[in-house]
Amino acid sequence: MKEIILRLLKERRPEYISGEEICRVLNVSRTAVWKHIQALREKGYEIEARSRAGYFLTGIPDRLFPEEIGDGLTTRFLGRSVCYCDSVSSTNNIAKELAAQGAAEGTLVVAEEQTGGKGRLGRQWCSAKYKGSFFSFILYPPFAPPEANIVTLISAVALATAINNVTGVVAGIKWPNDLLLDGKKICGILTELSAEMERINYLVVGVGVNVNQEESDFPEEVRAGATSLKIQTGMETSRVKLVQVFLKEFEKWYDISLKQGFTPVLARWKEMAVSLNCPVRIQMPNSSWEGWAEDIDKDGALLLRLPGGELKRVISGEVSLRLV
Repeated sequence: MKEIILRLLKERRPEYISGEEICRVLNVSRTAVWKHIQALREKGYEIEARSRAGYFLTGIPDRLFPEEIGDGLTTRFLGRSVCYCDSVSSTNNIAKELAAQGAAEGTLVVAEEQTGGKGRLGRQWCSAKYKGSFFSFILYPPFAPPEANIVTLISAVALATAINNVTGVVAGIKWPNDLLLDGKKICGILTELSAEMERINYLVVGVGVNVNQEESDFPEEVRAGATSLKIQTGMETSRVKLVQVFLKEFEKWYDISLKQGFTPVLARWKEMAVSLNCPVRIQMPNSSWEGWAEDIDKDGALLLRLPGGELKRVISGEVSLRLV
């Protein structure tokens, strides 16, 4: 009933809607309507009540509520089912549990805060509450397991496009899963899968975007290498809008990959990349290489030209851009 009342309030803006009309639509008492209005207020919605006029929605919180993500969402399947968490250890963990239970493809898990968000090589992702966009979604792609890296590339293209569409800021993609603004990290993507030899059982994509953080929200040890959209633009960005546009862009590129293959995605990724045709250092848990980032192959692996001329295919690793 809260969702219906919220929809009625939004549809009637900027006018009041009477309590009597809400009662008639829902076939409930005025007391029941008042209780649901109070519940919406507790979630952060600003609702003015005036005698003989009714209720008027004056403010909507920038929270990743399912009803807000779904309001105006134009995707076919992505984000049509949303699991909302105020605080959670990791949205990826929740999404993997749901996928193992057979949740629908496109199911989205969102959180206002991650207390144990994960990055590559086991690093923790810093997650200031109510300031970033932290979410994961479930896919059942008809790809072979070695092709799963392509989904990370699709995610990076979709997110860079969404950031540009919403804020006008141009983010660069750093292989394999980061987005940078002015050389500082603004987003991380973590793709995890359950697979057998020849098929993927499910794939979970986790995304963490620094949206409205101030510099003081980052631990001192990461401030030099991290930034947010607010720091870059000087303005707050709607976290809900950013998620909605990302979902739309991801679904578009995902459908293109299913119908046309990976070539269009790879081409667009290369146009947005800041870690190609430049010297890089690749750090692995027990080894490292330095060389020239020459290209990525059809599966999204990095082709690294070593100093001796050998072309090395790198599937994963931490990339550092080096000055010539």
